[in-house]
Amino acid sequence: MAMEAPIVSTEASTGVSMDNSPRLEPTKASKQADDAMSLESGYGSAPPSASASTARLPRVSLTPEHLRHLNKQLENMEPMDILRFAKIFFPNLYQTTAFGLTGLVTIDLLAKLEQEGVPKDAEPVNKHSVDLIFLDTLYHFNETYDLVARVQARYPGIKIHSFKPDGFETPAEFEATYGRLYEISEEMYDYLAKVEPQERAYDNLEVVAVLTGRRRSQGGQRGDLDIIEIDDERGIYKINPLANWSFGQVQAYVREHNVPYNVLLDRGYKSIGDWHSTSPVGEGEDERAGRWKGRSKTECGIHNKQSQYAQFLAGKAATEPAANVGALAKKLTAIA
Repeated sequence: MAMEAPIVSTEASTGVSMDNSPRLEPTKASKQADDAMSLESGYGSAPPSASASTARLPRVSLTPEHLRHLNKQLENMEPMDILRFAKIFFPNLYQTTAFGLTGLVTIDLLAKLEQEGVPKDAEPVNKHSVDLIFLDTLYHFNETYDLVARVQARYPGIKIHSFKPDGFETPAEFEATYGRLYEISEEMYDYLAKVEPQERAYDNLEVVAVLTGRRRSQGGQRGDLDIIEIDDERGIYKINPLANWSFGQVQAYVREHNVPYNVLLDRGYKSIGDWHSTSPVGEGEDERAGRWKGRSKTECGIHNKQSQYAQFLAGKAATEPAANVGALAKKLTAIA
């Protein structure tokens, strides 16, 4: 069972038009139709004042050649240097995180960047210029919500933007409409609990680039990550600052620097998501073996190609009022 996340701001559900956003230009509609299944999403952050000045920021555009050049230069750089680069290069940079170990290391590294140049005998700077985006599915472990509070206490300057399934505040409310959707249709659940809230976050905050917690050592689709990737359909850059690190390196950093972490890691868990789809891993098992155990699924909705369900709803949303689309989603759930 999950409880409400403490002291975390919840963003409104109204979006911001992409016309005035400094994002990478989206692909043409015809290419979107051809490449609709290639959608992925990531993790990222920005200063609180960013939205007020976003319209004045230039659009970020990288040619494939430029992107390859940057990835070649960044490949052997330390995560701290990659973060320095990302903060300078990308406007409206955010970190989206579920507070896994890699995300926690990134938070700590960013906090240390804020202390650079501050005299050792001076008071620490309570500032965190890269905001967090937290997708609160309503089904996180209680231990995860507790960790959110401990992270806020450890890094008092941090700002967390929490996005829940649209129109719902509790699991009971969600299940009154959809039932135990995670048991009925994982694809529909992923869209409503993760993909749509993420899209709303990107729109509301006018996100240009995001920092992710993905690493190559996690295997699967993550095995050949570049440091910088482009989500062509959304026009979002994804930066993977710890792509080269192993689980052991991440864990060692957390211990050495006394970074707050999820206590479930001490109970055999390694990768932690929703309580209904996460279990401990056995000795010698892959780091993400405890996610959707016994199923072919290895990624949540925000890292998979866009689902047929998401494409269908997106098409309906383009031609029908939002209320009609929401009603249709509920009807489809009942049928499933």
